[in-house]
Amino acid sequence: MNGKATTTRTKLERGRSALGPALELVHTGRAPTRAVLTSELGVTRATAGAVAAELEALGLIRVDSSPGSAAGSQGRPSHRLSVLETGPVVLAAQVHADGFRAALVGLGGRIVATSPGCVAVMADPAQVLGEVVEAGAELLRASGLRCVGAGLAVPSAVAEPEGTALNPLHIAWPAGSPVRDIFAACVRRAGITGPAFTGNDVNLTALAEHRHGAGRGAQHLLCVATGHRGVGGALVLDGRLHSGSSGLALEVGHLTVNPEGRPCHCGGRGCLDVETDPLAFLTTARREPGPEESLLKQAGNLLRTEYGDPAVRQAAEALIDRLGLGLAGLVNILNPDRIILGGLHRDLLEADPERLRAVVADRSLWGRSGSVPILPCTLAHNSLVGAAELAWQPVLDDPLAALA
Repeated sequence: MNGKATTTRTKLERGRSALGPALELVHTGRAPTRAVLTSELGVTRATAGAVAAELEALGLIRVDSSPGSAAGSQGRPSHRLSVLETGPVVLAAQVHADGFRAALVGLGGRIVATSPGCVAVMADPAQVLGEVVEAGAELLRASGLRCVGAGLAVPSAVAEPEGTALNPLHIAWPAGSPVRDIFAACVRRAGITGPAFTGNDVNLTALAEHRHGAGRGAQHLLCVATGHRGVGGALVLDGRLHSGSSGLALEVGHLTVNPEGRPCHCGGRGCLDVETDPLAFLTTARREPGPEESLLKQAGNLLRTEYGDPAVRQAAEALIDRLGLGLAGLVNILNPDRIILGGLHRDLLEADPERLRAVVADRSLWGRSGSVPILPCTLAHNSLVGAAELAWQPVLDDPLAALA
């Protein structure tokens, strides 16, 4: 092989190795133009152009070859890059204490379609997952889009590498249910191609928010959120979920914040899980939960519409103080550079941000020297988007191999 051929082959291999990183940059919105892509990849303009063209040929992104220049700009404007709206999708599914939902999600975290949420979760995980996958399959048939994988979010720690739901405390599934295998089997039976993945719902919330929402740019991101029942936490370090040695890290719901408080499903007492979740808020506000809406929706509506009621305000303040105590302990241990809150915790932050930030600052060592930003999650259906991120990851890692 002569030197010119060797050089050409080397350039080609370098370009192909850049496909995954380039797609992730466009997927997360960090490369809106070819000029930015060139800079972020550290390659020549010609190589970046070839990489963008190949991703476009794969049906993943759109290259705007005739962009308009911005007012006052100098020089030739750069080609704009965006995910292709008619490109492939993944099936995302979420199961929670009050039901389940399926969605089709494209690159960029864009929800293409969602099924109506179901409000009944049976004790048989195979039945539930079969129904949610069938709901997703119906969306796929109606859309006519190509599906390249599937992801599932569940309200339980998911043990690795087995993929079992270790402690589905708020749904009536048996502990240790092999949810990943069951979900994968349902996906195959529905004729959906591509790999199937399963993860904890708050872990996936954190992943979605880090890539597309309030966590963008954070290096050490702590996410704490209520589900429809209970509380979970997650940590994203340098862009990757920290899940511990076997997938069970950051079970923050079982931090004690009120030693004389409510009994917890884990056997303890006064855990975040039972002291700061939607049911705790409704109970503390002396409201009887109704069957017509989810607990999360009832609690959020009460907080937003009746905050002037003394009982509601006092309940909110009590939960904020307990949440702040828990967050302060986590700040002392983890030293995050940003905290994001989801579910009812987001609503509590928005109701009285100064109170929560003051509690965290007062009870944490680092809070006194420099406050940690505490922000609300910003994505709708962030657990679904996070489940989609699991399914998109093989494509982001190696687009050519994943789409072959």
